[in-house]
Amino acid sequence: MVPGPQVLHATAVALEGRALLILGPSGSGKSALALQLMALGARLVSDDRTTVTLGDGHPVASAPTAILGRIEARGIGILAAEPAPPCPVALVADLAHAETERLPPPRQFDLLGIPIPLVHRIDSPHFPAALVQYLRGGIVP
Repeated sequence: MVPGPQVLHATAVALEGRALLILGPSGSGKSALALQLMALGARLVSDDRTTVTLGDGHPVASAPTAILGRIEARGIGILAAEPAPPCPVALVADLAHAETERLPPPRQFDLLGIPIPLVHRIDSPHFPAALVQYLRGGIVP
């Protein structure tokens, strides 16, 4: 049985047809990280609520119609952004957990029954750039 669509409290951006799903509690910086990634060339898929469906055996992120092309910038307001089309989720970043390992073990997040690579928050200025490079080239095993 194919799981139905799921709406997650998450933000998603895409780069070169691969989506990053950003998880974390309210106020954890999901939108702020997405804005940094957009400044590095990623496109907004969805902010704050992301719909995930199964497409060709892979989770696909998209925006609910009501918030398509909109992202919140705290202290500024709701900004317009050209939305990316629905994209397969290639990576999940969990902002609720800080990474403590220099070279962390491989982690996975179960998304609609499909394991997706998972990274934890890195409290370093290179975090957005590292995520962009992950989307472009993947990780060396």
